[in-house]
Order: sequence, then C-alpha cells, then structure tokens
Amino acid sequence: MGMTKYRTFKIMNDNKSNIKNEVENNPEEEVLLTSLRAKAWNEFFGQKNIKEALKIAITAAKKRGEALEHVLLYGPPGLGKTTLCHLIAKEMGSNIRVTSGPAIERAGDLASILTNLEKGDILFIDEIHRLNKVVEETLYPAMEDYCLDIIIGKGPSARTLRLDLPQFTIVGATTRVGLLSAPLRDRFGVVHRLTFYDPSDLESIVSRASEKLKAVIDKDSIKEIAKRARGTPRIALKLLKRARDFASVKGEGKITNDLTNEALKMLEVDPLGLDESDRRLLLSIIEKHNGGPVGVETVASTIAEDIGTIEEVLEPYLLQIGFIKRTPRGRIATKLAYQHLNKSYPHENKNQQKFL
Repeated sequence: MGMTKYRTFKIMNDNKSNIKNEVENNPEEEVLLTSLRAKAWNEFFGQKNIKEALKIAITAAKKRGEALEHVLLYGPPGLGKTTLCHLIAKEMGSNIRVTSGPAIERAGDLASILTNLEKGDILFIDEIHRLNKVVEETLYPAMEDYCLDIIIGKGPSARTLRLDLPQFTIVGATTRVGLLSAPLRDRFGVVHRLTFYDPSDLESIVSRASEKLKAVIDKDSIKEIAKRARGTPRIALKLLKRARDFASVKGEGKITNDLTNEALKMLEVDPLGLDESDRRLLLSIIEKHNGGPVGVETVASTIAEDIGTIEEVLEPYLLQIGFIKRTPRGRIATKLAYQHLNKSYPHENKNQQKFL
C-alpha cells in the first residue's frame, strides 16, 4: 500500500474511530446519531420542495443508469444536510464515503479517496468551503470529466498521467456558500439551499423522535419545544432530550407541559428560543449603547465574546426575527427587541415629547 493510500485510509479510519470513541463516551449521543436521524424520505419532515427535486433527480439518474449529478447543499447548521446526503445514497443504492474539507490536506489525499471509489459511489464532503486551493483545483477535472491528472516526477523529467475514474457523485455541504469559489460552485448540477423549518414540521420531528426515544410526551409539550427550537431540528432534538431528562428526574417520566416549561426555564430558553447569550447581546446594545448604532467590535468587547461568534452564531437568528439591524454605522436594536425584553423604547418617548 502506497503512502498516499495509507494516509487516506488512516484519515477515514481516524474519523470513524473518533466518532466511535465519542459515542462510547456519550451513550446519549449514540441515540441522536443513529436512532433519531431520518432513515427514509417519509421520516424526513420539512424542506418539501428540496425533497421533491432530489427524488426526481435520483429517479431520472437511475432510469438512465448513470450516477447522480453532483449535489451542493447549503444553509445554516442543524437543518439536515448530512441526513439528506445519507438518504440520497440509500435511494441510489450506493456506498457512501464521508470526509470533510479540512481532512483532505493535499492533492494526494484526494487522489487516494477518488481512486478507491466504485461506479455510482457517493463522496460526501462536509464543510466543502474549507478545501485547500490546490485540492480544489485537482477536483475540477474529476467532477467534470471523471478523470484525475497526476504529475509524476519533478523538474524537466516530470510528466502528467491521466487516470480514468468511475462515474461517482460528490455531495458537498457547507454553511458558508459565499466562500466557495465560482468554478467549484458551477460544477455542481444540483444546488439547494436548506431553510429554517416551520413549527408544524418541527412538531412532526419532535413527535417522531419521542417515539424513537420511547418517551411519553403530550401535544402541548411538543408545540412548546417546536416553538422554541429557532426553526432548527437539531435544537429541537436537544431540547426534547433535556425535557426527557428533566421529566425522568423531577417527574414520573412523562413529559408534561409544566415540566417542559420548567426544563426550558432552567436552560434559560425563552418563548422565542432566545438563550442567555442572545439576551446578553441585546441588553448590551440597549443598556450600554443606547440601542445603537454600535460596531460589532465594541459589542464583542462589551460582552466578552468573539466577533466570529457574534456574527455567525448569535446574530443570524436575531436578524431573522427582526430584533437587530445591521447598518453601515453598526448594530441597532429594534422596537421588537425592546418589547420582548420589557424595555421602554426611547424613540417613542422622543416622538411624544415633540408632539407635546
């Protein structure tokens, strides 16, 4: 076995080993990784248009006896990109190889993975926007022409060897599609953006998950968890597990509405899904900076948070529900944020004074 193949084999096994160790150390995560993940289309709720489009593409590819076109799935974390990839592989009846952008360090690593694929196999690359530039350029002919160009030797005696690859499908997932280069993005034939889920879809997800967990839960609790999940299935499942734990310790095992509200209050998750970090961000803008505008660097220093955490974790949901605005001068807390935090909106007082 050559050095390149060994390295790739080692990367793949290291990933499996790490996942296995994490699961063994945390049995609860084993349930989340295996039992709660949708294993068929009828278990995957939400994203209706995307599911229909993928079903048509898969059926057409199977009729032609060809590999599915390369698929790019993007959107916020926790919306089901990895689950969709596994469902695609199952529907195609193909093997799936799982890796990530940072794990493929050199072109040789990519070559080892691609040369071990069989016809119809699916290669899932998570966080594909983090691929090395050299690796990305090596991927272009593999995606377009199903061939791999390898340079043998160095200097004047170097020559290029072209290896033919079987037809395969790359499924890329990313949370930051803007960081993908245009040449790579254009080579994906099927591109879908996953959106946040409706409360009704989240209720179906929570209900189905509770059955798999063998947890007894009432309808009011399901609605409450779905309402506070910020439109994200991953958060809904985490809240469900916390409510289950709370009910098993503080109650008789049944997840009731009262126990659910107590559990969510303990977790400091309010009726709109905001947690302590979200409220701290809003309060810092309102109380310490008069509602804004204030720069993100100043806000980060005020609440002792990293700028990246604010921009990528805290702000997206607050922007979505209209609690803050981004302006050229900085962040501004809106009237809705004041109302939610029971704070007096200063602009109304100024208007009343002018009227008087």
